[in-house]
Amino acid sequence: MTTVAKTKAGDEGTGSPYALSHLDALESEAVHIFREVAGEFENPVILFSGGKDSIVMLHLALKAFRPAAVPFSLLHVDTGHNFPEVLEYRDRTVAGHRLRLHVASVQDYIDRGVLKERADGTRNPLQTLPLTERIRSERFDAVFGGGRRDEEKARAKERVFSLRDEFSQWDPRRQRPELWNLYNGRHAPGEHVRVFPLSNWTELDVWQYIAREGIELPGIYYAHTREVFSRHGMWLTAGDWGGPRDGESVEKRLVRYRTVGDMSCTGAVDSDADTIEKVITEIAASRLTERGATRADDKLSEAAMEDRKREGYF
Repeated sequence: MTTVAKTKAGDEGTGSPYALSHLDALESEAVHIFREVAGEFENPVILFSGGKDSIVMLHLALKAFRPAAVPFSLLHVDTGHNFPEVLEYRDRTVAGHRLRLHVASVQDYIDRGVLKERADGTRNPLQTLPLTERIRSERFDAVFGGGRRDEEKARAKERVFSLRDEFSQWDPRRQRPELWNLYNGRHAPGEHVRVFPLSNWTELDVWQYIAREGIELPGIYYAHTREVFSRHGMWLTAGDWGGPRDGESVEKRLVRYRTVGDMSCTGAVDSDADTIEKVITEIAASRLTERGATRADDKLSEAAMEDRKREGYF
């Protein structure tokens, strides 16, 4: 378990009890953001997939309003290609905290002929329309996401409060300054704001915080034996989404997932890190971001994430 030391302001690391540690400062900032949104907006929602970042985000929201209930509902864009372990965790968490969950289903849009399956089988790029239409139909005016600036260069451009127009599109030229942790939530009718409480966190910060707080995660984040096959240098889980193809052989390997998304584009990494302490050691030594190492959808082009963000994706 990670030890949290409080330090005197301007004298961090000396053991003085008067200032916040690094993790406490990040937690305090996130709690402030949640409370700021609760005060400024009428109908916020938290994106919750059962992935580690959304789990930490929900944990912070629970802290921000305890002992009262979280004053926001949750929203999950379900691709239909999710890991069963993650969906089980999502449903158990929602029931345990008595939260309201909205589910926008990509499969529904495919069944209606609104969206078409991609040749590569991945549905991550298909999430944008279900997400934006659900935001519009439910009139959400603030949408919390677990994006962090260290994940990907397009996400590094984001402010904590990211204004989206009436079509949910992102224009980097409309980003507002955020000096001294002052956030501008002003928006016109039909527009909304995407809010990123974990913007200033790193992957290592997230894992150290999970360790400190004793937060439960789906088991696929830890090393386990799994049937996988290799495609484009990544270990993918076999499934109805289109894998494996001819010539792709399934084998059992000891792997874990650094990030969790659509099964068709989220790769596992070889790892024996079966405890949180081992995961933290592994992450501290890594030279690749989690998305750079294991997300095929971010490798479609140099600007893949930014293009999707401009269309309304997170």
